This record gives sequence, C-alpha cells and structure tokens, in this order.
Amino acid sequence: MPSAPRQLIRSIMILMSSLLAEASLASASSANDVAVRQLVEQNIPSLVSYYKALHATPELSHQETHTAAGIAQELRLAGFEVIEHIGKYESSTQEAHGIAGVLKNGSGPTVLIRADMDALPIEEKTHLPYASTRRMTADNGTEVPVMHACGHDIHVTSLVGVARIMSKLKNSWHGTLILLGQPAEETMDGALSLLHDHLYERVPKPDFALALHDSADVEAGSISLTPGYTLAMSTQMDVTVRGVSGHSSRPESAKDPVVLAANIIMQLQTVVAREISPFDQAVLTVGTIHGGIKRNIIPDEVKLEINLRAYKEDVRQHLIEAVARISRAAALGAGMPDDRLPIVRVIENEFAPALFNDEALYARLKPAFERALGKAHVAKQDPAMAGEDFGHLGLERSIPVFMFWLGAATPEALSNAKASGIANPGLHSSGFAPDPEPTLRTGVIAMSTAALELLAH
Repeated sequence: MPSAPRQLIRSIMILMSSLLAEASLASASSANDVAVRQLVEQNIPSLVSYYKALHATPELSHQETHTAAGIAQELRLAGFEVIEHIGKYESSTQEAHGIAGVLKNGSGPTVLIRADMDALPIEEKTHLPYASTRRMTADNGTEVPVMHACGHDIHVTSLVGVARIMSKLKNSWHGTLILLGQPAEETMDGALSLLHDHLYERVPKPDFALALHDSADVEAGSISLTPGYTLAMSTQMDVTVRGVSGHSSRPESAKDPVVLAANIIMQLQTVVAREISPFDQAVLTVGTIHGGIKRNIIPDEVKLEINLRAYKEDVRQHLIEAVARISRAAALGAGMPDDRLPIVRVIENEFAPALFNDEALYARLKPAFERALGKAHVAKQDPAMAGEDFGHLGLERSIPVFMFWLGAATPEALSNAKASGIANPGLHSSGFAPDPEPTLRTGVIAMSTAALELLAH
C-alpha cells in the first residue's frame, strides 16, 4: 500500500481514537454531575443544620477549637486521615487549630481545598432564629461579641459537604484529596502559621489548591469567576503618634498627639489621590484611632491602625514609605522633639499577597462549572480590592491556586438593593445573612465538580 494512504488511515484512526476518548470523558463527566447532585440533595438537610449550629457558635481568630474539632469528626466519618493542631504563630505562643484531612485514592494528582474557620468581633443584628449571641475574650483581653460576618461558616459547611461527596465517589477519581480547615484568616496570619508549621511536609504538597468565598453581591445558586489577579495585597501598619501630655487648660505646655494624629490622617488621604498613578489600584485606610483617657488631659500618645491595599509590590512599598514620611514630617512640623517622633511599624506576619487565579485552571474549571450549574449560573467577575491570605498556600505561585465567588444573596435582597440604591448587607456587616440552602447546594456541587475535574482524568 502506498505511504500516503497509510498516513491517511493512521490519521483517521488517531482522530477517531481521540473523539472516542473525548466522548468517554464527556460521558463520565455527565455521570459524575448527576451523582454529585443526587448526593448533595441527600445531604443538604443535614448540611443546613450543621451550618445553622456553626453560625450560632462562632469562634474568634486563634480560638477555633470547637470548629476544628467538628471538622475533624466529619472528616474521620468520611474516611479521611486527620491531622490536627497545625500551625505556629510568629507573634504568639497560642496553639493553632489548623486541621487537615487526607484521602489517598491511588496514583494521580494531589488537590487541596481550603476553608477558613474564624469569625469576627461583630454583634450580629440579623434577627435570625440561629443568630449568634456569643461573646468571647479577644486577644487583647477585652470581651467582644462574635459573629460569622464573613461567611466562613458557609465555607466550613461546604468543605464538610465535599468530604461526604468525594468519599462516596471514590470510584470516579484517582489521586489524593486534602481538605484543609484554616485558622485566623481574618487576622491574616493563619495561612502563614500553617506554612511555618511545615504544612507541606505533614500533608502531600498539592498540584492544585482551591477555595471558595461567599458573596452578598451574587445570587445564591450562582458563582462568579475571575481569571488572573483577583484579590489585592493587604498590608497592616501601626503608627504610634507620640506627644507630651499635659492639662487641657495649658495646651501651650504640652504637645498634643490628638491634633497631630488628625493632621496625619488628613494628609494620608492625599497619597492615593496625588502620589499613585490613576492606572494603579491602591487603597489606604486608617481603620482605628485610640488615644486619651479623659477629656481634660492631653495624652502621651495616639495609636493609628492602618490598612494598605495594592496589586503591585512597588505601589505597596510607596504606600508604606508615604505613611512613614508623612507621619514624621507632620510631627516635625508640630515641633515634636526627636525622641517623640512617631513610631511606624509594618506588621509583617499579617500580610496577604495578591491572589492570582491560575489562568489555565480558570480555562479548565469554567466549562466544568457551566456543565454542572448551567451557563446562566456562572459569570465572570472583575478583580476586587479585598484581601485574602489563601494566596500564601500557592508558595509564590509555584502551586496553581483558584478561588471562586459563591453567591449567597436572595433574589429579593438583590432586587431591593438595586431599587433602593442601598447595598445588600455584605461581608463584615452585622446584617450579613446568606441564604443557606441554595448557597450550600451550589458551593458543594461546584467544589466537588472542581475536585472531580482535576482528579478524574
């Protein structure tokens, strides 16, 4: 037979083989989608109950004892090998409550799925029957109300759901699945604490790391995705504005740090507007001011707590330098002696890198999400200036990471917000109230689909 026909026949056979393989994969994916949805429907009543109990009993960063224990129990029931008390905080001797479940299922990739566990010092005002009334002692010794105002209870419950589904579908995937309960995301030292405690020596180093985050801006039942840069760097700074105390009746004999702090705050508002290019994203926020003990006493000092956000490292460094420069210049301008100039500190262990969603993962997962949820329920979303320490787990992008937004709002809430012009109570709000059942159903289906996509081939 001439060589040309042989080549043609060989090419046709290769094409047919490829088409058959694709058809087989598509058929397997479709079967997995059906199985996932059926298992989620079986589990959704107990998952909603789990969520409501967790929502009513939130725990502050560094204190996630019972939350972690509950995850451990669920992971063991699902057949995972469980490792507890992972994490070492650089700035504290507190025991960390990181927890990992490892399920090995033959040779194949290793996928890590992270859920953060901690709550916020916020008094809940949702008036839900399962609303939190808990109070706890914060790290600074004060008693504070506690609420899952960032939806980490949704994240944890979704992780529990994925554990149940993936353990039931072991015949449909091969490799290693790691489910990670991360402490202290809100204080930005949780992911680093896990890495400082040799996380990737205690569990297999993943080939991919995934996470979800609920959103009050997306309707429950849908998700949204961002390829590439998704969340900004977050940097924390303290500025101790020092003065010379005295009686309020004799201000000329004192150096007032309250007035100086006010001057610094106002000058800082010009940094983003007049020092950063309009083409670069940046945010500089003075979040707290603490100073003084009595209205007729000029105090010794005032403390400012500052949050910086940017996408580029050079912009972040410019913001840091500007805070130091303006604080010093304002103090010198007020005639402050050299030994009473402001103390400026960057809190290095509370830094979140910019989150970069791996674009190849985006291209791979988006069709899987659309197949499982329907194209109408998968949207593309612009980057945000919010910060998340999940990016640390990617080891400076040597591990591909991907986080997607999970809709948590009712259609009515979004409609009312649009009509009134008043934003739906969102993350870190005392009124944040996810719609549990459709949110959890979608979260578990989407994350299980992602895991199967990465482990099934």
